[in-house]
Amino acid sequence: MTPQPYSADAGLGAKLRRRYARLVHRRPARLALTQPTVSFTFDDAPASAATAAAILERHQARGTYYLCAGLFDETGHMGRYINAAEAADLAGRGHEIGCHSHGHIDAHRAGEVALLADSERNVTRLTALGGSARHFAFPYGEVSPVAKARLADRYGSLRGVHAGLVRDGGDLNQLPAVGIEGDSGEAVARQWIDRAVETHAWLILFTHDVSDTPSPWGCTPAALDRLAAHARAAGCALKTVGEVLDR
Repeated sequence: MTPQPYSADAGLGAKLRRRYARLVHRRPARLALTQPTVSFTFDDAPASAATAAAILERHQARGTYYLCAGLFDETGHMGRYINAAEAADLAGRGHEIGCHSHGHIDAHRAGEVALLADSERNVTRLTALGGSARHFAFPYGEVSPVAKARLADRYGSLRGVHAGLVRDGGDLNQLPAVGIEGDSGEAVARQWIDRAVETHAWLILFTHDVSDTPSPWGCTPAALDRLAAHARAAGCALKTVGEVLDR
């Protein structure tokens, strides 16, 4: 099933649910940062994001790819999605293969049984390709207290899409992240890199497709290159999510 353009529920109930989810089922991160750190992550991921791996490699960095095995070689509103061979190639080059859900299901709307079954199916397929599949990002950024509680036992971390920095004691079950997306994405990401430097914190950036004509959820190769260069010049370590947490 190919995910379609999605807008999160903006109703009062949804806003309260998201806020409440950030308060419960927390798991403190124990970080040992020796310098401000930036992780570049890619959601879904379109095939263009796989080709963008070479940009990070030029900066002696690797990315974290949160993949849906159920989307392999499907075509959606961001173009063709990565396939199994491309995912295996990324893993072989040292990039981290993490998990979305297998079918890009909404973790809030899915039933508990369906969510866990979908998760296990994705882990099985991605692990077979050489990926660690140890870290998870909520599709659409949609999370619920039940999803946090159930998935926490399966993954080393769960990542959301609410903007923020990660510091020691931050919530491993709902890590914040900043999107490199839209017309202002590069400028916003650069500002957050500077905040990470000022406060000696960990910043997780995410995007989707990476092309010269990106979707509203993606960025250009040039923007990705400039951000990686800026982070390096500002004194940041560039690490995958797993590399940061394994310390």
